[in-house]
Amino acid sequence: MVQTLAVLASGQGTNFEALVLAERRGELGGRIVALLSDDPQAPVLERARRLGVETVLPPAGRFRSRLEDERPWRDALAARGVEVVLLAGFMRRLHATLLDAFPDRILNLHPSLLPAFPGLDPIGQAWAHGVRVTGCTVHLVDDTLDAGPILGQSVVEVREDDTLAALTGRIHAAEHRLYPAVVARYLAGHWRRDGRRLVPVAAPVPPAAGVAGRERSRA
Repeated sequence: MVQTLAVLASGQGTNFEALVLAERRGELGGRIVALLSDDPQAPVLERARRLGVETVLPPAGRFRSRLEDERPWRDALAARGVEVVLLAGFMRRLHATLLDAFPDRILNLHPSLLPAFPGLDPIGQAWAHGVRVTGCTVHLVDDTLDAGPILGQSVVEVREDDTLAALTGRIHAAEHRLYPAVVARYLAGHWRRDGRRLVPVAAPVPPAAGVAGRERSRA
C-alpha cells in the first residue's frame, strides 16, 4: 500500500526535489502530499510550487532552534493523512508533540557519517577535523540530537586535492541518491526497534491469505 508522506524543509530544497522526482519515477514507494516549511523565504517553497506540491507554512514562533508550538504542525500533517514525515534540511529540533504523533515514522538526512559530527555544520566539522572519509546518514528521529537508529549511510572520500566546496558538492550528490533509496527501503520493509538498531523482520502473512493458502493445499 502506498503511504502518504510530507517533507519538512528550511533551505534550498535539493533533497526535497530528489525525493519528489524519485516518487514520480515510481521509485519511492510513497506519495508526497505536502511540503511544510518554517521559513516563508526558503527557496524550497519555489521548488515545491514548480513541482506542484502543496506548500504549508505553520507558525514557527520566536525560537530559532525549535518550534514554539508543534501542535499546528501536527494538525497540518494529520489533516492531510500523513503517515511518514521526511526531514530534508529542516533546521529545528522536534519534541514530544510531533515525535509522539509519528513514533519511529520521522526520518532525517544528516551530512556526516553519524555518530560523527552531529549538530550544526557537520561538513565543516569533518573538514576541520581532517577526516579521510565522511558522507551522509539517514536515521530515525527521536529526542536525541542526530542519534536515532541509522537506516542507511553513504561514504564520501576526502581527496588529497579537495576543497571544502568540492567535498560539499559530492556529499550533496550522495544525499540525493541515498535518501530516496533508503526511504523506499524503509517504506517497503517491516521493522522492529532493538535499542538504537532497526532490525528488519519478515512481513506478517494476512490471515485471509493464509486461510486461502491452506485451502488450496488441501485441494
